[in-house]
Amino acid sequence: MIVVKLGGSLSHSESLIKCLNNLEQNYAPNAIVIVPGGGAFADQVRLAQQRWQFDDLTAHRMAILAMQQMALLIKGLKRCFTIAHSVNDIKKQLSRQRIVIWSPDIVELDQAGIEASWDITSDSLAAWLASTLAAKELILIKSAIIDKNFNLQQLAEHDIIDQGFCDVVSQATFKITIINQQNC
Repeated sequence: MIVVKLGGSLSHSESLIKCLNNLEQNYAPNAIVIVPGGGAFADQVRLAQQRWQFDDLTAHRMAILAMQQMALLIKGLKRCFTIAHSVNDIKKQLSRQRIVIWSPDIVELDQAGIEASWDITSDSLAAWLASTLAAKELILIKSAIIDKNFNLQQLAEHDIIDQGFCDVVSQATFKITIINQQNC
């Protein structure tokens, strides 16, 4: 099984549909779970938090809702994909050989002890999901240019991946691939 995190910023160009088409053509019927970034919806959460100064827990939950909105957008573009909200639901859908879009359940993430912080974004959530599902690979598709010479720590320092990612994957048994949207 492969977990693919699609950066939310892909929705600002034709890259989103191109990547979705490539995933559908190159991976189906293999087990694949798409983790959507929050994109412009998450950007609005950041702006609202700056304006209103509410706590990180509230912002975290609102950012999860942003990911859910992106899941609906992807489903709207790819009617044959299916949305799953929980780990158990993902497993059921994968057994039916469907491409699954994860629309994360806030309660499940809270129960898993996921930190409510901007250091933990959809990158780290995708890594958590890949670990929880015992995926063989996690692919992060980013709009940023990826320097192949950078290690994960350097990617975090350059804000290519979130600050918590390295901790989440420290014990990972799956392969991690980070690519630019042009290569998807």
